[in-house]
Amino acid sequence: MDRVVDLDEVAAVLVGRTVGWRSAGLEVGQVTWRDAEASWPQPLETDRARVHDPDSVGVVISGPGEAELSVVLFQGGWADVEFIAGLDDAGSLPASGIASAADFEARMDQWVARVFEVCSGAQ
Repeated sequence: MDRVVDLDEVAAVLVGRTVGWRSAGLEVGQVTWRDAEASWPQPLETDRARVHDPDSVGVVISGPGEAELSVVLFQGGWADVEFIAGLDDAGSLPASGIASAADFEARMDQWVARVFEVCSGAQ
C-alpha cells in the first residue's frame, strides 16, 4: 500500500485538537494504532512504541445525547468515518483522497462540526 499520509503527523493533529474538543464538552478517547506487520486479527494499540509499521490511526469522540464519531485513517489516504448524531441521523461520511495531515485536519474539523454542531476545537 502506498504511504500517502504520515500517520504520526495525523496523531499530532488529533492530540492538538483534544483540548478544544474537551472544552466544547466532548469526550475524546485515546488515539489507537494498528500495525501492518501484526498477525490477523491486528490488535489496536494505544502505545505508539508498540507499533512498528503503522497502517492506521484512529479516535472515537463522544458527545451529548449519545452522539459519537469514530474516525480511522489509513496510510493510503482514506478513512472509515462512522457517526451517530441522533436517532434519525447516523451513518458513514465520505473520506477518500486525503493527501496530508493538514488535509485530514480540515476534514476532521468538518466531521466534528457535522456530528456535534460545535466548532473545530482549534487551539
